[in-house]
Amino acid sequence: MAGSIYGTLFRLSTWGESHGDGIGVVVDGCPAGLPLTEEAVQQYLNRRKPGQTRYSTPRRENDTVSILSGVFEGRTTGTPISMLVKNESQRSSDYSEIAGYYRPGHADYTMDQKYGFRDYRGGGRTSARETIGRVAGGAVASKLLEELGISVCAYTRSIGPVSINYKNCSKENIEKSPLRMPDLHASEQAEELLEKTMKEQDSLGGIIECIVSGVPAGIGEPVFDKLDACLAHAVLSIGATKGIEFGAGFDAAAMRGSEDNDGFTADACGHVRKTSNNAGGILGGMSDGSEIIFRTAFKPTPSISREQQTVNKAGEPITVSVRGRHDPIVVPRAVVVVESMAAVAIADLMMCSMSSRLDRMKDFFGKTK
Repeated sequence: MAGSIYGTLFRLSTWGESHGDGIGVVVDGCPAGLPLTEEAVQQYLNRRKPGQTRYSTPRRENDTVSILSGVFEGRTTGTPISMLVKNESQRSSDYSEIAGYYRPGHADYTMDQKYGFRDYRGGGRTSARETIGRVAGGAVASKLLEELGISVCAYTRSIGPVSINYKNCSKENIEKSPLRMPDLHASEQAEELLEKTMKEQDSLGGIIECIVSGVPAGIGEPVFDKLDACLAHAVLSIGATKGIEFGAGFDAAAMRGSEDNDGFTADACGHVRKTSNNAGGILGGMSDGSEIIFRTAFKPTPSISREQQTVNKAGEPITVSVRGRHDPIVVPRAVVVVESMAAVAIADLMMCSMSSRLDRMKDFFGKTK
């Protein structure tokens, strides 16, 4: 299978299946000397761990990470960092019957067409458990960005038709809400909607918003490796994503240039600043020094117990009700996955940008005229 590696200099390679022995990741290109412990990585994994609220799958997994290489005495060595999370609560028998038909909204049909064979136990590589490797790798990237004064914060912006009110939001509320909404009033409304939806044997989707602060101007490339293009690649590679927008996003299509353009000004120290941020912190594919803001849409969970129409492998029409342990909504647990992939993309582009100017290379290597 191709396509399990992301990045140019800071690279992730994820491996493993939902019902295999374990899930893991190899992080290559992380600089030596970064403080890193299993406890630090575990904090990120705990945020996507199943079974924490009634709005996530009841599958019970500790998701305990083991760092197998690349760290010595609490610091990275510069060599590949290999991390493993063992699967402990597989119930593969829940999925035995789906070997003979295609679940609506899943990758069963496309995997069969591509490979002529598929791991039907929970979806194999297409399962959401694949994101464990992304989050473990994202924890490393986030630690690296912290050393550079950069922070990444994501949260649930909306679930179904229920959206947050920014006037009621605080960062502290994100982890107080079982749906990771910074507006607790909106969270209560969304919880009521989810309860109703679950009783109807159905699921919901939503939108995650992410804010990246502290990225200096000039990160990203002006042609194919634009910052927004790389972020889109990283984030849209997450399962169940259906769209992404930056800054004003699709609303910009209804604006005039005079409305959409962000003006420039200078502060008392002569630093260039923008008067607004419709661009979402990215101009010409490069960071402009302001906050990078993007939103990602997630579709409703496709595994629902309500009866649906499909066909079996012989092409015969059948009606199915998907059994097993599934999330009624993926958005709350996906918040840390979006954060992680954003951190990986930006860490990689930061490293790639180190050679963009000769004067900075000279400073780094101590060469002056």
